[in-house]
Amino acid sequence: MSRSARLVPAAAALLALAVTGTACDGGVHGTPGGSGVRDPYFPKAGNGGYDVTHYALTLDYTPGTRHLTGKAVITARATKDLSAFDLDLSGLDVDSVTVEGKRARWNRAGQELTVRPHDDLDQGETFRTTVRYAGTPKTLTDPDGSEEGWLPTADGALALGEPVGSMAWFPGNNHPSDKATYDITVTVPKGLQAVSNGELTSQRTKGGRTTFAWHSAQPMAGYLAVVAIGHYDITHTTGPHGLPVLTAVDPTQAEAGKVLAKIPDIIDWEETNFGPYPFSSTGAIVDRPGDAGYALETQTRPVFPADQLDTSTLVHELAHQWYGDSVTPKSWRDMWLNEGFATYAEWLYAEDHGGKSAQQTFTDLYEGDDEDIWAFPPAKPSGAAHISDSPVYQRGAMVLQKIRQKVGDDTFYDIIQGWAAAHRYGTVDTADFTAYVEKKAPDKDFGEIWKDWLYGNGKPDHP
Repeated sequence: MSRSARLVPAAAALLALAVTGTACDGGVHGTPGGSGVRDPYFPKAGNGGYDVTHYALTLDYTPGTRHLTGKAVITARATKDLSAFDLDLSGLDVDSVTVEGKRARWNRAGQELTVRPHDDLDQGETFRTTVRYAGTPKTLTDPDGSEEGWLPTADGALALGEPVGSMAWFPGNNHPSDKATYDITVTVPKGLQAVSNGELTSQRTKGGRTTFAWHSAQPMAGYLAVVAIGHYDITHTTGPHGLPVLTAVDPTQAEAGKVLAKIPDIIDWEETNFGPYPFSSTGAIVDRPGDAGYALETQTRPVFPADQLDTSTLVHELAHQWYGDSVTPKSWRDMWLNEGFATYAEWLYAEDHGGKSAQQTFTDLYEGDDEDIWAFPPAKPSGAAHISDSPVYQRGAMVLQKIRQKVGDDTFYDIIQGWAAAHRYGTVDTADFTAYVEKKAPDKDFGEIWKDWLYGNGKPDHP
């Protein structure tokens, strides 16, 4: 039960007025921020009225008890006059909330943590909110049945966020349209490691516990934040231009090192095809089979269950660092801009490394008997449970091959490299992409590709 539920009746009434934005003293000029950003597939995700610029997360976790203690310091800018605003937080118990150092009233309803600051916030004002919380973090189940959030493992935990799992372990604006920089500091029992995004800035042991501090200087969507706690063999190497490469591998999965050793060469190949690597480090986290049900492109350091790590999947998740992580979808409807591109990267890598050409892969899919590919168009998934289905991946990649057929290789590579450069660290939707393609090849007509391959239902008549 939240503390706000124990207010005396008069105070509770006052809170209710504050949360709805109704003036009780004539002095309120702001209104509450929205409790969602109306994502077409996850309408409760995210919040309106502010943009986060930085998260400073301080976590303390004990695997034996599964107890997490957290402090989130959230720096944001108000995009309207605010009397209240929401953060997304699923489960966990909130101990206190302050805004600009002053105690704030708050209440809970589902995944919404509604905060009423002591003083209204003016449009354009930068403000800092501190939330202290604790409890046993939850594992969430997606509409497609996969698990995310906080996943307990044999010797620790794995925190994964796509699409909305990050709210299981920290409060925030839980939508890819609001990206921020991060500092993630994790304290665990001595002998365990805590691995996260970006670069390790400090490590210290005191009183039988070790604290790891990680810094991500480039903007990141909340679903790409990761924390991996457990026993890991840590390896440091370098990639192109001296790029730091850090891999963390569960000691029982040492064979993974043979695949991970390809990271520098893969990054070099991807830079040739996609443009400069967008972040200040790279690497991977490999856990035991079953610790997660999927690989995920967590920023700078993708996560792989050992049984899903192979060269093609590594190429895929590293390609996401350009397409998905640096250039991020404005809504979950635009998932194909992540997965179609990363899948096409697999096709291109095979083409350049003795495998089938991308055109042959395209033809095989078109002529094959996998009807699931044609279940819906890549730009219009048929619901939240289907944003990771094969049309988003395979047919999304087919759209890119159709563009390549239309414009030729020189213009095609100008398009995919220019797209990554023009929207570096930004957010995009499908209309942004089609407009960009048309601008880069103004003498070509893409109407049929958009109508039949990107937005059209069923299998197009001609490959």
